[in-house]
Amino acid sequence: MSTPKTDISLYTAGTPNGQKISITLEELGIKYETTHIDISKNTQKEDWYLKINPNGRIPAIIDRTPTPEGKSREKRVFEGQAIMLYLCQKYDKDSKISFPFDTEKYWEVMEWMTWMQSGIGPMQGQANHFFRYAPQKIEYAIQRYQTETKRLYKVLEDRLAEQKGINKTAAGTKASTAGGDGGSGNGDGPWVVGDRYTIADIACFSWVNWAEWAGVDVAGFPEVKKWVDRINAREAVKRGLDVPEPFKMKEMMKTREGEEEYAQYHSSWVMKGQQKDQATHK
Repeated sequence: MSTPKTDISLYTAGTPNGQKISITLEELGIKYETTHIDISKNTQKEDWYLKINPNGRIPAIIDRTPTPEGKSREKRVFEGQAIMLYLCQKYDKDSKISFPFDTEKYWEVMEWMTWMQSGIGPMQGQANHFFRYAPQKIEYAIQRYQTETKRLYKVLEDRLAEQKGINKTAAGTKASTAGGDGGSGNGDGPWVVGDRYTIADIACFSWVNWAEWAGVDVAGFPEVKKWVDRINAREAVKRGLDVPEPFKMKEMMKTREGEEEYAQYHSSWVMKGQQKDQATHK
């Protein structure tokens, strides 16, 4: 199927939540333009942006792609999971990174994306905060959220191991996976759902790829480590990670000086934003 002609504006920043949307767009190969929401300057709280995302967070999109009948429109979508599902429903007609609506695998994707949204995202986000940003190092909080992040990684580890066994068995009993849920496999797995890399993988990867920033080592999760490496090797992922600016965290983490510089810069604007929220919501 040819690449759809689209007119999409992405409002984002270089965070796990932002990167999962730019990666999705790159994997689908659809046209979009980017507006960098500078969180260090609290741009996400400005009135113009709150009209796009009333929650004052990134990411968000505006889709101005005309309808199939040629009518103009302007559809706002905010919250990462909603955006990913929207993009696939609208523009992944050949099920490149998704499964057709209401199939068994579609609902499995929904389960794992919701699991990420309610588990890895908030838990690892808290690990980031207390390990990297909090002005006082509260050991209980650091251990609490790092431990919960590791527990969730073990859930993902077990899932990938299970998928590895299922896919190996399936490969020995049939030559093709075409039909059924639609489409075919798209590379060496295992993947989170079925025989292909999907938005469930992208959603979970967006956070696991930042594991070291939360003080968590993926080396203890061999299937997760191989899965992260497979995804990082994809060209669309490389492009998506560099939106709206080059992704420098992993390179900076290679030296103590780089790690401290990266942490100091980011902790500064994180704490400023928190202080402003505290003053607003007393």
